[in-house]
Amino acid sequence: MTASGVHLERKAAPWGIAVLLLVSVFINYVDRGNLSIAAPVLAPELALTPAQLGWLFSAFFWTYSVFQILSGWLVDRFSVNWVYAAGYLLWSAATLATGLTGTFAALFAVRLLLGAGESVVYPACSRILVTHFSETQRGLANALVDAGSKAGPALGTLLGGLLVARWGWRALFVIVGAVSLLWLLPWYLWAPPAQPAAERRARQSPGFIEILGRREAWGTSLGMFCFGYVWYFLLSWLPSYLVMERHFSLESMAVLGSLPYWAVAASAVLCGWASDRWIARGSSPTRVRKTFVASGLVLMCVFMLPAVLAPTATSAVGMLILVYLSIGLFSSNVWAVTQALAGPLAAGKWTGIQNAVGNLGGVISPLVTGLIVARTHRFFLAFLAAAVMSGLGAAAYLLMVGRIEPLGWRGQGDDAA
Repeated sequence: MTASGVHLERKAAPWGIAVLLLVSVFINYVDRGNLSIAAPVLAPELALTPAQLGWLFSAFFWTYSVFQILSGWLVDRFSVNWVYAAGYLLWSAATLATGLTGTFAALFAVRLLLGAGESVVYPACSRILVTHFSETQRGLANALVDAGSKAGPALGTLLGGLLVARWGWRALFVIVGAVSLLWLLPWYLWAPPAQPAAERRARQSPGFIEILGRREAWGTSLGMFCFGYVWYFLLSWLPSYLVMERHFSLESMAVLGSLPYWAVAASAVLCGWASDRWIARGSSPTRVRKTFVASGLVLMCVFMLPAVLAPTATSAVGMLILVYLSIGLFSSNVWAVTQALAGPLAAGKWTGIQNAVGNLGGVISPLVTGLIVARTHRFFLAFLAAAVMSGLGAAAYLLMVGRIEPLGWRGQGDDAA
């Protein structure tokens, strides 16, 4: 593809592709969040302790984190369309299989498979978006994809909670897993044009070692680790927190527990659109992207403890909504930062590295929270840890990531690195 061809393709901005990615990420987060919704019913039925629940929440991130590196290499080396479809098929099948399990060991195994399948999502999305969208379009494009990751838990919490209350937890996994497979048809029909194999081989993509030699890569990765700790603490434990500590019924948890996720989805899209407009009016990507990313993390830190210390259940949900609105500020621009720095040659690998490190927070926070709740029977220390991690994440982006502009690579095709 010529440079002019890339320019024309970016100028066209195929928003239909962004919508397809939004839907797939929406389904992705419904699938990974189903265990959180089912936990208040599943745990007593299978006699699982809070510590065992923590292990199950954490297991997903073991393979999800480790396979990020492989997924990043795959989407930079092979057709991203087929790599994404294969990962999607695996995670949908794992979701369906969860509803057929009956032991802790079986649940643990399917959570590992789910993580392996879902590891392809963000490396593939970054590779697609950096190729087909310009700098002044990536804020909104990334925000649309990110909105799927927030609307998924929102609708999943609402409908999933009601479904579990009526038909049980097994129906949730079987129905969602089967319906999820339908997405593969429109992806087969309308996926972005595949790059010719010869052209993919000719690309001089930087290797993993070269990327890891950049301070910016470590800054974005450490910042994502801190955010991952907070996000997956909330995604894994919020339903249990509302039921166990705030004494919501399953129906109330389904309705009120979904509100923060709707808030963050709306916040992400609005902030993504606003950031693109700000850059289009002449402001630098550095100023715009870092303002949104750092402000979101700082505000998450500010609102986290008031959420757990709020005197009433209603005020607690209100403070949680503020936390989630702050998450939207961060998440609307965080991947645009990575894509701008990495460029098309390194977007898949850099995203894989960043998400691998970032999702180690997902390995740690559900497990740590389970141990905290088992020992203290409260969530205060869990929220305190999340607040501290938010502040550290802001420091990583502000101190370790410099100008938001494409980095220079040595130009050596070192895919084996």
